[in-house]
Amino acid sequence: MPTVEGVLAALSPLAAGLAAGLSLIVAIGAQNAFVLRQGMRREHVLPVVLVCALSDLVLIAAGTAGLGALVTGAPALRTAVRWGGAAFLLTLAALAARRALRPGGLDPASGAGATSARSAVGTSLALTWLNPHVYLDTVLLLGSLAAGYAAAHAGSAGDPDAARWLFGVGAMVASVLWFTALGFGARLLAPVFARPGAWRVLDGAIAVVMATIGVSLLLGG
Repeated sequence: MPTVEGVLAALSPLAAGLAAGLSLIVAIGAQNAFVLRQGMRREHVLPVVLVCALSDLVLIAAGTAGLGALVTGAPALRTAVRWGGAAFLLTLAALAARRALRPGGLDPASGAGATSARSAVGTSLALTWLNPHVYLDTVLLLGSLAAGYAAAHAGSAGDPDAARWLFGVGAMVASVLWFTALGFGARLLAPVFARPGAWRVLDGAIAVVMATIGVSLLLGG
């Protein structure tokens, strides 16, 4: 019969994966801003949340399975991802900064008519699969952390593969919880973001975060 200590030891990679996943996914970005906007408009929230969460599940699983280590071992590919990600993020930062100077661009009440389901899903797919930073977070960073847990259990009585996949599952749970809460809980923020000044603050924060990450990619080796 398993002891309490044994159960906690087995769950520690799961908890670590959950924490690591939340720390990466919760960071303000274009994808989160879009989910937030759709949630406040109450437009196609379920398909948008499903696209973002399921995409993350696929990418996290790929990283956990070892794709992250494979990419890390390919210097040319790693460099291309780093520079491509930096360019993408700096472009997003510039666009967010421009919106911050002209508040109201993301106002859920603005725009001509409602967004179609096809357009909402297409935008969600583009913000996920065309964003190199998503690959850096899910495939490379979470994949490397999962591999680290496997290595830590290699010389112990624990199963390295089980530890790696428990970590990956924890990160997957974090993604599902975050996008669900963001999409369906966004309506609670509608009164706050009815003011253009609130969008100015949000877009300013997005610009700072995206620029910081982009510059760090350029300066990183």
